[in-house]
Amino acid sequence: LARKYFANGGCAMKLSVWSSYYYELTPEDAVLEYEKHGYHYCELSDEHAQVLMERGDCTEIGKQFKAFADAHGVSFSQGHMILNIKLCEDGSVDILKRQLDLFKAIGVKAAVLHCDSLLRFPDMPLEEKLAKNKEALRTLLEYIADTDMVICLENLRHPSIVKTAESLLYFIDELKSPNLGICLDTGHLNTTENKSQMEFIQKAGKHIKALHIADNEGVTDQHMMPFGRGTVDIIEVIREMKKIGYDGLYNLEIPGEKKGPYPIRGYKLDYIKRVFEYLDNEI
Repeated sequence: LARKYFANGGCAMKLSVWSSYYYELTPEDAVLEYEKHGYHYCELSDEHAQVLMERGDCTEIGKQFKAFADAHGVSFSQGHMILNIKLCEDGSVDILKRQLDLFKAIGVKAAVLHCDSLLRFPDMPLEEKLAKNKEALRTLLEYIADTDMVICLENLRHPSIVKTAESLLYFIDELKSPNLGICLDTGHLNTTENKSQMEFIQKAGKHIKALHIADNEGVTDQHMMPFGRGTVDIIEVIREMKKIGYDGLYNLEIPGEKKGPYPIRGYKLDYIKRVFEYLDNEI
């Protein structure tokens, strides 16, 4: 087979790793680790985003961090918004606007966001919770309407209002914004009743603007690398994503692999990069 070599070594796919793999490092030191192992793309984690937000003006800090990352050949075109944010809670939207300012300055195009869990505000009727989530999203979408950034709603595990492709498409259809998309989390999907990655991708189609690739044994969200003891069909995922013309990051969300000394973590990154180079050329 002819081999094509692109920015990520021998992989045409934009292979990425969630920066939480090195969550205990500063954002800058995490960049240096990814540079060392030949990764040119990364998703900025919730933890690292909050570290940057705490430093001061989000736009200025974002520009400084982007300049540092660019100097080391690493780009953050995907970022995770605050994990424990509650869209139904007063003040949440203002916090997320600051994070969107940071993301815009860094160059994030796909901002991954969680809708509220059914466990949050348990006394609130579902219709009211849906309405409040929609209103918060509408405000955020208006805030980024003049940008090419997309807020990507992630499929979550039980109990959640967004477990399926249909439940995510509900928000897409209701809000009708070019700045709203979907993030497929393969690990989350594998712990739900309908585990079919192919079915999810075919239903969500062009609305998928971000990926979280993780594996597990189908019960808990173990955040493992593919091709271990997990049961996610990663080959099927890549094949279907290529069919819909997905051109975003193939982002590995694998904090479950971060045990061990730093050199071992690095060897894991080297290994999985070689795996995806092979898959990209063979699928």
